[in-house]
Amino acid sequence: MEEPKRLYKSRTNRVLCGVCGGIGEYFNIDPVIIRLLLVVLCCAGGSGVIGYIIAAIIIPEQY
Repeated sequence: MEEPKRLYKSRTNRVLCGVCGGIGEYFNIDPVIIRLLLVVLCCAGGSGVIGYIIAAIIIPEQY
């Protein structure tokens, strides 16, 4: 039986905490796209900053 896919902060593809890199690896897309979406959310009211901080706290480190 195959192990279920889990979301982790990336150790190899990180700029700040590895959240965007981990999300990119989970969905198998380029993390730059996730980072651009985060910038758009930050400019559209600041919800991206709050979301990133929450994700950095909640998502575990990759082991």
